Amino acid sequence: MSHRGVMVFVPAPQLTVTLEQQNDRAELHVHPGGQGVWQARMITLLGAQVTLCAAVGGEVGQVLEPLLEFQGVTLKTIRRGWGTGWYVHDRRGGERTALAEDPGQPLSRHEMDELYSIALAEGLRAGIAVLGGPAHPSVVPAEVYRRLATDLGANGCKVIVDLSGAHLSAALEARPYVVKVSHEELLRDGRATEDTTDSLAGALHGLHDDGAAMALVSRGDAGALALIEDRMYEVDMPRMIATEPRGAGDSMTAGIAAVLAQGGTPCDAVRTGAAAGALNVTRHGLGTGRYDAVQVLTERVRLTPLDTKVPA
Repeated sequence: MSHRGVMVFVPAPQLTVTLEQQNDRAELHVHPGGQGVWQARMITLLGAQVTLCAAVGGEVGQVLEPLLEFQGVTLKTIRRGWGTGWYVHDRRGGERTALAEDPGQPLSRHEMDELYSIALAEGLRAGIAVLGGPAHPSVVPAEVYRRLATDLGANGCKVIVDLSGAHLSAALEARPYVVKVSHEELLRDGRATEDTTDSLAGALHGLHDDGAAMALVSRGDAGALALIEDRMYEVDMPRMIATEPRGAGDSMTAGIAAVLAQGGTPCDAVRTGAAAGALNVTRHGLGTGRYDAVQVLTERVRLTPLDTKVPA
């Protein structure tokens, strides 16, 4: 049975300002940003409806809020007095240089209560929920993710988490439907000891044992690994020259959510996610692409079963 759409939990979106060089002129680009925003944009491009639940406030929030209302998204916000995050990056030299940034201020108890209520209602209405993290862990307590994932999952919503650290550990207690992580996050969190197939596959089995029904790890140019219905797969993704390597993992999560929301199988969801991630690195804009291009690349993604030995 297909779902009606996807709720994307974006507790702390950011205003992004980027300087680019176009021939002999500097260009200024102002966009909404943050993990959940990029995921929401890609989900809409892949044909699923998105309800984006976010908190915005202050002068930065006044600029950011109208930018969040892009095509295909229903925006649900709570207003803060201040504290919306932002960053300014300079790409005129070809490389991304951070000039100044602020991940945002922690949400107050009242703000978090209001946002929680909205996200819970919209997640249950949608049937699929994507929970991504803030720019800095201090902005939203890990406990919020445990409670929200638990309440959504217990009432029939399929929860997809793209988190790390304490936030991931908390969400795992809710036994989410999908967990997506990067290999850097598994190494940083101590869930994997080496950047090898055996070590990362063992980490995915560990995530499954801790509560994830389905687990994936992105590995950059090396493709991905996926644990689907107790079987490990190597995900052979199309190789692309990277214009912007950031955001491939977020696009993978978005592709999985979009396919599941439209009634697709877990394997089809992983293929589309891998294709969306591969396409995203060819573009400057995070969470951007073309639906027809993702479709063509999806046909080139292969899932190969692995007989990976996991240490006892």
